[in-house]
Formats: sequence, C-alpha cells, structure tokens
Amino acid sequence: MGSSAKKKKEKKKDFQKQKLKVGKARPKADNHTDTSFRSKAIVLNQQLDVNAPSQSATFLHHVSLLTSRSDSQRRDSLAYLTSYVGSNSTSKGNALPITTNALLGILCPLILDGSAGVRTQLLKLFQALPQDDIRDHVIKVLPYMRAGMTHLSREIRATAVEFLSFLIKVAGPELVACPGGWYQTLECFTTVLGWRSADASTWSSSKASFAGDVKSTARIMYVLAEFLQAGLGTDDSTDPSLNTLAADFPLWFTGALVTPTKSNAYAYLNVFGAQAEDYNQILDDREDRLQVFTNRFQPLVVAGVDAAKKEGGELGRASGVLTKTLDRTQISANA
Repeated sequence: MGSSAKKKKEKKKDFQKQKLKVGKARPKADNHTDTSFRSKAIVLNQQLDVNAPSQSATFLHHVSLLTSRSDSQRRDSLAYLTSYVGSNSTSKGNALPITTNALLGILCPLILDGSAGVRTQLLKLFQALPQDDIRDHVIKVLPYMRAGMTHLSREIRATAVEFLSFLIKVAGPELVACPGGWYQTLECFTTVLGWRSADASTWSSSKASFAGDVKSTARIMYVLAEFLQAGLGTDDSTDPSLNTLAADFPLWFTGALVTPTKSNAYAYLNVFGAQAEDYNQILDDREDRLQVFTNRFQPLVVAGVDAAKKEGGELGRASGVLTKTLDRTQISANA
C-alpha cells in the first residue's frame, strides 16, 4: 500500500500548477538543453584547392582587375603588383609574366584615375619597376602624363606633375629627346601655369591659379626647373672637349666614332619618314632644344618668373630656383 500511495502522489504532482513568485524565473524543465555557449569556427569563402594557382597566374589575375569599377579593388591589385615587382626585381633573370609594354598599356590610363589612393599606389608601382624598362617606354607614358597635367581636376594635375618629376629623375635624357617630349611638355607647363602671353597684365588665368593654390603652383615651378635642367643642362664630366687632350692621346673624340649604345640612334634625322611638325619633333641635341626654347617659350617663362617674384612667399622661392636654373643653363632670365 505504501508504494501505491507514493505513485499516486507523484502522478498527482505532474498535474499540479507551479506557483510563480514575482522576480523569480520559471524553473527549467528536466529535459532543458543549455545552448548559450559559443563555438569557434573558421569560415572559408571558398573551398581550398589542392592545386593552388601559380604566382604568374595570380599576377595576371591582378592585372585583369586593374580595369575593375571598384576603387579599392584597383588599389589592392596595384599594391599586390608593387610587392610582386619589388620582391622579384632583385633576383636576376626573373622576368615578369607579362611584357613591360603590355603592362604599361594597362597602367598608364590609371594616371587619370579619379581615386587618389589608386594614383598614389600607381606611382609606387612605377617606382618599383626596373628603371631600364621605364627609359625604354617613356614615349608610352608621356601622353597620359601630359593629359593629366592639363586635367580639369586639380588633384589629378598634382599627381601628374609628380609622375613627371619621377620620369625626369629616372629617364630625363630619354624624356626630352623623344618625339614631342620637349615641345609638348613645355606647352603643358605654360598652360597649367597660365603663362600663355609675355604680357603679364593679360594673365587673368595665371593670377587665378596663384591665388587658388599657391603650394601646387610652386610645386609645378620646381618641376619645371628640373625639366629645364634635364633638357638644357650640361654635364662637364661627359664633355670630351673639357678633358685633357694629352691624357687621351691619340684617342681624341672617340666617343663620336664608336657604335651607338641605343637602338635607332639616328632617328632624329628622320631620313625616311615624313617631315614632323614642330610640336612632334625629336630633339635629340641640346642646341636644338635650346633654340626651340629661346624662340617659343623663353619670353613666357621669363615673364612668368617675374610675376611670381612679385607674389612673394612660396612662389617667390620657387621663382628663385627657376631663375638659378635658367642661369645655369646659360639662359638669361632678364632677356
């Protein structure tokens, strides 16, 4: 009888209503499972492939992403290409998976990219490329660089000027001697500075640029000084007429008789081609560049320097550097 009464009591307990107290949680059921714990897991966006892509395939993949619509994607791809070129340039005989000509054909339009991060990363990639490749393909970079210098966006103009400064340091002789490299680049300088007339009183555009962004204008003047030095400067150490003739006897002026070290060394003669216009001529000789500068651009630059001196400040310092450059290249700034 005792066990029967116990069973009845337990059965009756199942049907009794639980009395709840205010502020006290409902008791958990006997079969309750605690799910408050958290498990750590690694989530993969894609399944790993045993046959991982090679470095060359990854390089070409990032090259294809340079035309992506996403600014961050283009910037990240340029960053990868920069690290790839930097890590492989020191090892001899390790060429890029793509020719430099084809790579520059994709990179050069990014000089006009609307994203500042993309343009900055692009300049780092150019600095990582072998300098010999840059020298051989200056003519391919120059049109995009000049388009950037005359762009409507002030930021793109500033970046293009930095690209030009880099080209002057790496490939100055090739830059000023390529077709249109001297004449057309000087045209861009006088346009972006507003120096389009020798009469400073008619410079409404230049006065606006001076007042608008003095720092950028001064930077353009500094780069102009670098460009004039590269095109009109002389290197005494390489001038055979300044060497002691007795020390070289009987090998006098042999540099003019040896085999040229560059391809198509006499292209500037244009023997078999059509007559080039003034703006597209190959000015491989310093005297030819000096003549073009004196006849066409010297009055504009001299008047611009005088106007910048009157502004003072940052522009005055830049005009002083430009004046010293003109004096070193045997051009009188007061002519």
